[in-house]
Amino acid sequence: MNSMRTLAIQAHHHEVVRQHLFPGDGLEAAAILLCESGAAPRRRFLVKDVLLVPHDECVRKPDALTWPGSWINRAIDQAEDSALTVILIHSHPGDYFGFSLADDWSDQFSIPSLLEAFGEEHGTAVMTSNGAIIARTYTRGMRCVPVDLVTMADQDIHFWWHPRIEPSPDNHRPMAFASGMTDELNRLTAVVIGASGTGSITVEQTARLGFGRIIVIDFDRIERKNLNRILNSSIRDAQQNRLKVSVMADAIKEHRENCEVIQIPKSIKTREAVLAAAQGDVIFSCVDSLEGRMVADLIGSAFLIPLLDVGVVIPTRRTPSGGHAVGDVLGQVNYVFPGGSTLEDRGIYTAQGLRAEELRRVDRKAFETERAAGYFTGFGEEAPAVISLNMRAASACINEFIARAYPFRIDPNSKYARTVFSLAAGEEEFSPEETFTRSENPSLATGAREPLLGLPILGLEATKCAA
Repeated sequence: MNSMRTLAIQAHHHEVVRQHLFPGDGLEAAAILLCESGAAPRRRFLVKDVLLVPHDECVRKPDALTWPGSWINRAIDQAEDSALTVILIHSHPGDYFGFSLADDWSDQFSIPSLLEAFGEEHGTAVMTSNGAIIARTYTRGMRCVPVDLVTMADQDIHFWWHPRIEPSPDNHRPMAFASGMTDELNRLTAVVIGASGTGSITVEQTARLGFGRIIVIDFDRIERKNLNRILNSSIRDAQQNRLKVSVMADAIKEHRENCEVIQIPKSIKTREAVLAAAQGDVIFSCVDSLEGRMVADLIGSAFLIPLLDVGVVIPTRRTPSGGHAVGDVLGQVNYVFPGGSTLEDRGIYTAQGLRAEELRRVDRKAFETERAAGYFTGFGEEAPAVISLNMRAASACINEFIARAYPFRIDPNSKYARTVFSLAAGEEEFSPEETFTRSENPSLATGAREPLLGLPILGLEATKCAA
């Protein structure tokens, strides 16, 4: 079962709400979540802002709470113009992970006033002291719909399932590499952007680990020149010029009966591919372009999805005799959580680099002229990434995800925001999150708001004109 209804909250908002709802006095407290919408068909509520209802304006008890309706009016004033979904959240100091009869009764009074004011769906939620959240929404007519999954990604990736799906809240997480992990992955969706060297290996791993749905995005086709590094590709595939995503899907069908593979034979720079990626629970970026990484970065921020980016390179150097030699053999994995440092913050892509990449694609002569003048660096000739290096990097990427969702490291995950390994030097270096300076991120929790990802080229109107 792949969850279709999800509430996603970034770490900063989660901590602000938790501190407010559990001030240490053992009494219930309240807050309000203002949520942007994700991309259809999945129903995803993205917490964009929070309102904290002051403790001194509430009647607070260990198992009951009354708070003024004026705060619902404030929520309406703040959410109506942007058509946000309002979710009323309160604490259960006794750590009951569910809705009480008092909660049911309260909803019958608070939710109709929200629905009467605006929108087609609003809801309520409960948080326990360990930060676990359970949520539900109501549609017009007061039909109650459980939220299947609540997610929050920081140094760890947290999944809180509705009890009808998984009876154990976050304090009983499955153990890494065990059958419980496989069972949970079967309810999750992995997105793999790029199905070539590292991408094909990542697809293979996500399928065999047990992800219930895998969305594979790649516009390219199999050629003879890349048979040496694309897993599950064949000479026949190259002869038939088959789509890489189709080859991946067929390979998975040979060993998985219960895995849904969604093929997106488009560039990640298209609206269709972005909306498909927005359906995932985790994104694996296996692209070889800066622009592709930028779009993946924006998707993770906009839809509050954790992102793992992997890359490999074998730079070469000139020898004194005029030949070529291997300069280094490098792999890099970056883990990016919504609200943390982005790939842009980490210098993975820059405005200058994006411009150089575009110029190299559309006007090679102009690019070479500017490179010779010293405007661009980092575009030297590189040896093709071989399968052994791709295997090493893709494995590191998948293990990084497992370490985040099912922590197993001795040290905290905060030390491993970036991992860089050099096979030539026999070294592996790790950079903590605080290494990178976070800049303002206007894409956070913008969801499917137009223009998509804030990029006019991906906007609905631009897409219609192109069609």
